[in-house]
Amino acid sequence: MLIDQPLVLLPGLLCDDVVWTPVLKHMKHDSNYFIPDYGMLDDLGAMADYVLDNVEQEQFVLIGHSMGGRIAMEMVRRSPERISHLGLFDTAYHSLAKGEAGENEKQKRMGLLQKANKEGMRVMGQQWALGMVHSQFHNSPVFESILDMIERKNTEIFAAQINALLNRPDTESVLRNVSCPTLLLCGADDLWSPVASHEKMNEFIPHATLNIIPECAHMSTMEQPAAVAEALTNWLANIPKIPEDAGL
Repeated sequence: MLIDQPLVLLPGLLCDDVVWTPVLKHMKHDSNYFIPDYGMLDDLGAMADYVLDNVEQEQFVLIGHSMGGRIAMEMVRRSPERISHLGLFDTAYHSLAKGEAGENEKQKRMGLLQKANKEGMRVMGQQWALGMVHSQFHNSPVFESILDMIERKNTEIFAAQINALLNRPDTESVLRNVSCPTLLLCGADDLWSPVASHEKMNEFIPHATLNIIPECAHMSTMEQPAAVAEALTNWLANIPKIPEDAGL
């Protein structure tokens, strides 16, 4: 580890520690990290509180992927002083859109839940996860590993996490007040949390670094773990010191 801080790694929707394992292997980092399980929590704020309550160390490096990035932003909202470095991977900051766009998102999410209830989590995942990964991974061990991860969750957890996402807050104001070094990372072909969204977040955050991973979609930590590990390692090794009088 390049800095004397533990890593707190937040999984996204229906994900578990497997989403981070490939990156940790490439970093040769096998200790001093925490990956939470959100259980049946159905609110991003409650998830953030759970993580804050269960990390023993006073300060830590916080990195969230997808929904985990949104949880990370809620942790920043609550306890910015505990976060020494922030990573937001393949994520977004907007609340649910109003009107037809928001209703369309809700219907799509509830349709996936209905499919999972009728046909099982893995069958649902076979449809859903195609949009998560670059086409080169559609018939690969990576895709099967994603399906295995989805199948380890149940429909009750899926419903709880859908509820959390549908009720997500807008976090633009949080991003504009981030006072720690921040790494934004995104797959170049991420259709769910596209590069343009990360470019906007890069404008908001005073001390951000943006890294785009080629030949990669939403599941960057599993699709291109070596590239993600390299980006993270290099960032941690070369973060410029933020002036004490930066006024943040």
